[in-house]
Amino acid sequence: MALPVPGYSPSFKKPPETLRLRRKRARSRGPPPSLTPELPQPAPRRSALAVGVPLRPFPASAGRGGSDGGSAAIRRNPFARLDNRPRVAAEPPDGLPRGQQEAPGLCLDSSQENDLLWEETFLERTTVTEPPQTPHASFSESDIPPSESTELPVDWSIKTRLLFTSSQPFTWADHLKAQEEAQGLVQHCRATEVTLPQSIQDPKLSTELRCAFQQSLIYWLHPALSWLPLFPRIGADRKMVGKTSPWAYDETMQHGLMSDWSVSFTSLYNLLKTKLCPYFYVCTYQFTVLFRAAGLAGNDVVTAVISPTTRGLREAMKNEGIEFSLPLIKENGHKKKTVGTSMEHREEQAISDEDEEESFSWLEEMGVQDKIKKPDIHSIKLCKEKHEVQMDHRPESVVFIKGINTFTLLNFLINCKSLVATSGPQAGLPPTLLSPIAFRGATMQMLKARSINVKTQAFSGYRDQFSLEITGPIMPHSLHSVTMLLRSSQSGSFSAGLYPHEPTAIFNICLPVDKVPDKEVVHKELANCGLHPKTLEQLSQIPLLGKSSLRNVEMSDYIYYWRS
Repeated sequence: MALPVPGYSPSFKKPPETLRLRRKRARSRGPPPSLTPELPQPAPRRSALAVGVPLRPFPASAGRGGSDGGSAAIRRNPFARLDNRPRVAAEPPDGLPRGQQEAPGLCLDSSQENDLLWEETFLERTTVTEPPQTPHASFSESDIPPSESTELPVDWSIKTRLLFTSSQPFTWADHLKAQEEAQGLVQHCRATEVTLPQSIQDPKLSTELRCAFQQSLIYWLHPALSWLPLFPRIGADRKMVGKTSPWAYDETMQHGLMSDWSVSFTSLYNLLKTKLCPYFYVCTYQFTVLFRAAGLAGNDVVTAVISPTTRGLREAMKNEGIEFSLPLIKENGHKKKTVGTSMEHREEQAISDEDEEESFSWLEEMGVQDKIKKPDIHSIKLCKEKHEVQMDHRPESVVFIKGINTFTLLNFLINCKSLVATSGPQAGLPPTLLSPIAFRGATMQMLKARSINVKTQAFSGYRDQFSLEITGPIMPHSLHSVTMLLRSSQSGSFSAGLYPHEPTAIFNICLPVDKVPDKEVVHKELANCGLHPKTLEQLSQIPLLGKSSLRNVEMSDYIYYWRS
């Protein structure tokens, strides 16, 4: 019989039973009095727990154990999970007493569909280092946007909705008098330059401000059909289903619509070429074209940007002799050179075809050419151009055209049969022309604006939160004009949520520039284009936003902060 060993416990062979007994004893005794009141967590630790960051446990100390006299300090269980504690979302952030937090920014919309989608996308992209924030919430000192300046960067995308919020009311934007509305229309038609003071004491009584606001909401459209939404055109079939379209099956009416559209399109291009129009958009059911005058976006010649494109469209332009480039497509570490119909390009194509035919000659030498099916020329071309097909309908398929080729593009678009849909709700409907100035066959349109007043929770009850919503095809000049007015009316303090038409966000890429034009020369040559000098100065800058566009803007103390 084996002798007993001092300190040996037979139950050591079954540690789970020992642990179970100890847990039962602890449960029967109840928690120690010293552990009943839970000490508050320090502020940095509490904020880390709120975002779900696992932390290492605090080291054991007499102060936290609550031991008195010579009793041993009760050590914290090192295996306890800190994230099992109740969430501290109800606790106020560092140092603020409970009940004195401001409510987050408001997302105001009649349908609230765009806001919910914006918030979901925004929260998904939020990292641990940046607490979740609603799109219209004010920026705090610990969450400063990556960019700030006294002026906004140029944004060439078309916005579908703007939502401004401020602590001061927007009542000055509502219920314009007949005289003020008429004066705003005259100011727009005559391209009157309006300069407002830095701060307006009583905006509601400022006739100059209200007339300038009316002036900034005007744009020109062709064709104009009041019962059809003519912007956006990409993905607009659902909105047009069930709408009356008498031209869908009437070839005579379709020919008349396209004839009028061609005249309007040509008129716009002539105004652009003579620098009497700064830019305009051609919105089709498949792609959008942005024409810019010489001197804008850092280019010294007329330019055009098309997005998105397909291989078929690019091949058709190539066959018409239009030279273009794909600025976002890189080949062998260098940007792809201009595509055209030069003799060098034709020779290289012929040589490559010969190489492809000779590459299968080894099958004949082995005597197995009959057993192995030789791929045809069409299959070889499809494999070779696979990367071009994959980028179709994507932002990377953007096409850049400049100089005299923009006039060739004009003729190509007028005669292009695939420019107009042949079936569906948009069948037979010409593309939409959008311009900041009048042109032949255009119709004057107004952006829709409305102000809203809501109550939000504040330190001691509720406070008024004011908002101004603008909807419609909001072009770059309108965005800049409205922000200049709000700078004066809201005393240099407001925030805005911007909702772009996504297919046009790619227009903010930095395109290759041969020669940067002189700013003074640009302002002198484009002085009669119908834009405010400050707006013209902004549009002449080289785009810096890349593939994105402005999403959130805030002005604080006359300084802009923005996100893209």
